[in-house]
Amino acid sequence: MKWTSILAIYALFWVMSAFIMLPFGVRTHDEAGVEKVPGQADSAPAHFRPGLHMLRAAVVAAVLCGLFYANYLNGWISAEDLNIFGKPPAMDSEPALYRD
Repeated sequence: MKWTSILAIYALFWVMSAFIMLPFGVRTHDEAGVEKVPGQADSAPAHFRPGLHMLRAAVVAAVLCGLFYANYLNGWISAEDLNIFGKPPAMDSEPALYRD
């Protein structure tokens, strides 16, 4: 696998983990006991730290990308393993749409 493919897969894992981790560890102003700004949404976070959030997403993405690459090298899970429907039914010949 080329290093550019690994970088692209890491970027996908990073974005996915960043969005999935957004609601974790966030406290509202009511939960933190901090006064709200007039007009502020009740669900707005009291102390949002994007740097820490990006660091956490980077660590999770590195672990996931490492597992993905290890699976690529060792072949633990393949596309055939993910087929939950079984083999498709055999067709007699051409579909009825194309028959005379």
